Amino acid sequence: MMIVAMLALPGIDAIAKWLAGSISSGQVTWSRFFFQIIFMSPLLLRTQGPWLTPALWLHAARGAMIAFATLFFFSGLAVLPMADAIAIFFIEPLLVTLLSALFFGESIHWRRISAISLGLVGALIIIRPTFSEVGFAALYPVAAAFCFSFYILLTRKLVTNEDPIRLQFFAGIFGCLVMSLALGYGNVSEIAILDVAWPTRHEWLLLGILGLVATICHLLVTYAYRLASIGILAPFQYVEIIGATILGLIIFNEFPDAITWLGIAIIVASGMYVFHRESKLATDTDA
Repeated sequence: MMIVAMLALPGIDAIAKWLAGSISSGQVTWSRFFFQIIFMSPLLLRTQGPWLTPALWLHAARGAMIAFATLFFFSGLAVLPMADAIAIFFIEPLLVTLLSALFFGESIHWRRISAISLGLVGALIIIRPTFSEVGFAALYPVAAAFCFSFYILLTRKLVTNEDPIRLQFFAGIFGCLVMSLALGYGNVSEIAILDVAWPTRHEWLLLGILGLVATICHLLVTYAYRLASIGILAPFQYVEIIGATILGLIIFNEFPDAITWLGIAIIVASGMYVFHRESKLATDTDA
C-alpha cells in the first residue's frame, strides 16, 4: 500500500504544477480537500461510532496541518522542479524523528541527531542555488515538511483508535474549512498564492483527478500506518522521488543536476540511517 501510494502521489504534484499558471496554489489546495469530502462521503456508511468525541480538536489540528503542508508544497512546485521540491520535502521523516522526541518523549541519541543534521545539510545543498533564483519561495517545501511532520504525528496518535475512513473524512472537512478561510483572507488582502479564479471545464476535470488520487493515496498511507510501524514504512517514502523524477522529465522536461542528486543522496542516506537505528532499537527493546 505504501509503495503504490508513493508512486502515485507525484501525479497530484504534476497536476498542481501544470495548473500553476492559471490557478493559484491556494485554490488548488482547496479543491483537493473539497473533492476528498465528496469521494469519502459514500464510504462513511461503513463506519460506526460517535462523531463528537474529545479527539475532535486533534482532527481539526490534523486537517489544518495537511492543508498548510499542501498549500506550501504546491506553492513551491510553482517555482521549483518537481524532483527538487520533493527532495527538499523529504527532510520530513527526519523532522518526525526529532519532533517525536520533543512531544512524545521518545529517546534520541547523538547518532540520530547527527543524521538529522546531515539531512538538513543535504536540503541546503539543493536549496542554495535555487534560492538565488527564486528567493524565499525555495523554502516552501521546508515549511511543507514541518507541517506534514505534525500531520504524521497526529495521524500516529489517532489511527490506533479511529477508523481510517473517518480519519481521512475529517482531514478533508477541516482542510477545506481552513483553506476556505485562507482564500477569503487572501482575496481581501490580494495575496497571489491565495487568489481565486473560476476554473475551466478542463481545469475542473484535472482538479477532480487530483482530489481522487490524493484521497486514495492518503487513505492507503493511513491504512499502512495502522498495519505496520513507522520505522518499517517510512523508508518507502523515498520511492516518491522516483515517480517525481520520471514525471518531471516527461511532462516538464526537468531532470535533477549533479548538485541536486548529491543533496538527494545525503537526505536519503541520513533518513535510512535514522530508520535503521529506530528499527534496531525497537528490536533490542522487544528482545
